[in-house]
Amino acid sequence: MNNFLRDRKSVREFRDKKVDSKTLDKVQESINLVLEEAKGENIGLSLYMNGVNIYEELKDIGGYSGTMIKSPHYIGLELKDSQDRTQIYGAYYTEKLITSINKLGLEACWVTLSHVDKEKRNSVFGNLGEKTDYILSIGYPPRRNPFAIEKPASARHGVEEIVFKDQIENPVSMDELETRAIDDLFYYIRFAPSSRNSQPWRFLLEKDKVTLLLAYDEDKDLTLVDAGVIMYYFEEMIKSLGISRTWKLIDGNFEGKESKYKYIAEFEI
Repeated sequence: MNNFLRDRKSVREFRDKKVDSKTLDKVQESINLVLEEAKGENIGLSLYMNGVNIYEELKDIGGYSGTMIKSPHYIGLELKDSQDRTQIYGAYYTEKLITSINKLGLEACWVTLSHVDKEKRNSVFGNLGEKTDYILSIGYPPRRNPFAIEKPASARHGVEEIVFKDQIENPVSMDELETRAIDDLFYYIRFAPSSRNSQPWRFLLEKDKVTLLLAYDEDKDLTLVDAGVIMYYFEEMIKSLGISRTWKLIDGNFEGKESKYKYIAEFEI
């Protein structure tokens, strides 16, 4: 559990080197396996070899604030409808794919296409472009100086800030988490990636379940991709405690004193 998320870093620079064909074949195999598991969800994943062309087409418009990530290859995430479930599980299975990609010695980085109009997306990705809201930059990470001091991880919310006990905005105590042997789980889950490092996830801990919520101020700040990402890592990490269950999606909203909250899912513990 210690290294599972602390080692998950979003690389924003890639070596100017194409991935070898055998490794790309394994990437495609990983995509096929993930799509087989995601059968029934309205999503697609497509590998694009022509990274140079895609980068040139999306330069200055793709990514947050027009910061397009350059890489030798990309994977497109197609969300085939606008349902919350599709956005959540599109992100869930994309993160699962990233785990497989990392095992091949490659790195990946999410790139949003929210500011790229449909006409442009169609010209870049063909018929799938209109539904391609996100892409992954993939490739070899840059070489690093082994003697350089590694930069510390970005700032994270404290456990008491993201975990509530019985009522929303009622902070949990570390003693409570330690008694239930889930203190490490919530300590390390904080290192999950999120849009602009916003860390919007909140967990409502009750006697026999955990409820996942997203905190937000304005509707435009609510990104359901963050929900799918954290759901995947939570399920994977809690397996180390001998619990192999899955989240059940729920719906609802709550307006607290500190923030607005959207109910996402429940997990029995």
